[in-house]
Amino acid sequence: MATEATFTVPSDQFPLGTIFEQLPEVTVELERIIPAQDVVIPYFWVRGTEVDDIEDAFLDHPGVENIRLVDSVADQYLLRVEWSLEYDDVLTTLTETKIALIEAVGTNRQWTFDIRGDDRRDIALFQERCRELDIPITVTKLHALTPLESETEASLTDTQQEALVLAYERGYFDTPREVTMADLGDELDISQQAVASRLRRGISSILGTTLSGLRPPE
Repeated sequence: MATEATFTVPSDQFPLGTIFEQLPEVTVELERIIPAQDVVIPYFWVRGTEVDDIEDAFLDHPGVENIRLVDSVADQYLLRVEWSLEYDDVLTTLTETKIALIEAVGTNRQWTFDIRGDDRRDIALFQERCRELDIPITVTKLHALTPLESETEASLTDTQQEALVLAYERGYFDTPREVTMADLGDELDISQQAVASRLRRGISSILGTTLSGLRPPE
């Protein structure tokens, strides 16, 4: 049975976390991971800062073969990294154990990863591999996706569902809005950028699940 887990890693234990030494207020969000020949290519957003050259904000990272800016909008930067498969860390371990990454968000306190395996054994193998490599992960949530769960619930991570429910209950989707994104961030103890990301991803998942069963009008 498909199983989802949430785990955390100290910010300084993940190579991209060195950005927080220079820009402690930013939020980093992994967009997607593409395994390629001899490398893993993660795309990630850096939010909450405005700098002339975001690439210079990153120190030399072990395992990183190349890093470049793909796009930028105001204080948001999309970057592409070529990550060597010879370097042992969370990303290469996820690829090696074929665990799907749903979401990963980093702050100057910690990285939080939401992952999904085909069953609980896959998650256990991932944990075991991390222990072998001395990667200090802490699993905070673990649950199986039961047949009783709706497709919409299954498509959302716990953090996305939490943000969406809170936003709805506090009147964020009302007109006019009863609460700001900053207010939601204060209540969830996360940045405004992280709130925006969770709402965007959650709404996208709900629309994808809902619209996939509909036929376009003739």
